[in-house]
Amino acid sequence: MAITNEVLDEILKDYNSPEDFTGQNGILKQLIKRALERIMEGELTHTLGYDKHDHKGNNSGNSRNGSTNKTIKGDFGEISIKVPRDRQNDFEPKIIPKHKRTFTGFDDKIIAMYAGGMTTRQIQEQLIDLYGIEVSPTFISNVTNAVIEDVRMWRSRPLEAIYPIVYLDAIVVKIKDEGRVVKKSVYIALGVNITGKKELLGMWIAQTEGAKFWLNVVNELKTRGVQDIFICCIDGLKGFPDAIRTVFPDTEVQLCIVHMVRNSLKFVSYKDRKEVAADLKVIYAAVTEKDAELALDNFEEKWNGKYPVIAKSWRNCWCDITPFFKFPDDIRKAIYTTNAIESLNSSLRKLLKNRGPFPSDDAVYKLFYLGIKKLEKRWTMPIRNWSAAINQFIIYYEDRVII
Repeated sequence: MAITNEVLDEILKDYNSPEDFTGQNGILKQLIKRALERIMEGELTHTLGYDKHDHKGNNSGNSRNGSTNKTIKGDFGEISIKVPRDRQNDFEPKIIPKHKRTFTGFDDKIIAMYAGGMTTRQIQEQLIDLYGIEVSPTFISNVTNAVIEDVRMWRSRPLEAIYPIVYLDAIVVKIKDEGRVVKKSVYIALGVNITGKKELLGMWIAQTEGAKFWLNVVNELKTRGVQDIFICCIDGLKGFPDAIRTVFPDTEVQLCIVHMVRNSLKFVSYKDRKEVAADLKVIYAAVTEKDAELALDNFEEKWNGKYPVIAKSWRNCWCDITPFFKFPDDIRKAIYTTNAIESLNSSLRKLLKNRGPFPSDDAVYKLFYLGIKKLEKRWTMPIRNWSAAINQFIIYYEDRVII
């Protein structure tokens, strides 16, 4: 419905400055207040079945019963409105439901700020700057807690039948538990589906891990619909290889090359890092396992005097690295592409910046879920080298690939 110039002229007849329109008692707030109250009066009339002062209401069994004051928050700031009541308390306004104190997407803005990694205090400051509204930490918590049920549904949603690649990783967070702060790990399963697109399969929080924990995780994936995983890349997670082979006996378990390189570079000074990284690449980019062993020998001879821990760590993990070398080059590139897992880890760690201990496991799930939903909007394209990799997967796993 168009607003005529005559209506606008009447509304703006007392307008002299921007403050008259957007200020605390400005035209905009008055217009919203009157419109909302008028709409709710109309909703009450519909509920009762008769107009105000209409004789049809006589002996109807229900009638108007004054109003209650309610302060609502929105893009416009704060407004105090009168909510009409009925004697039987049956009336439920649709435009602003009972117990709801926000309007026009205000909750969504708070959730978006929270998903972007802002702390409760930062959100409070932003709302004051943008809208002149003061909200309590409890209010922000209540708004963001509205997604908890979404998190539970997301964590139990059905999954696809086949994931050619799955990455398992963990991020350490501090959580309050029975009056003390403890370190727990958030275990994350990132899958690459048959079309080459990334998908976060699930999150699990645990203080300790082991074969039993990982068996529960793998069984959960199967229960949710996963029938086959070709290659699972892990970061030395205790008990996981045995657990996944129990449920998915044909899955190749591969120690993640990205993590091996990253962990190795922890021991390297900044001036040597580029050269050491290049020498490590010679190892994992070798054509055969024999060539890789020779490259490791050369690396050890060159760097053992300065960084003896690196070669030793690669030799200790060699049996979990060697499955990598039987794959063709296109599959290898898909496995160790840094974009798949590193960008996810980096984004999730940014959410933790400047945050103190979380009050509960649910608070961690809530924050990570919102952050992940924001990331998923960018996961619209297959990972790099996927078109070549999937053709190799079809050849290598011809009886298991379903497209």
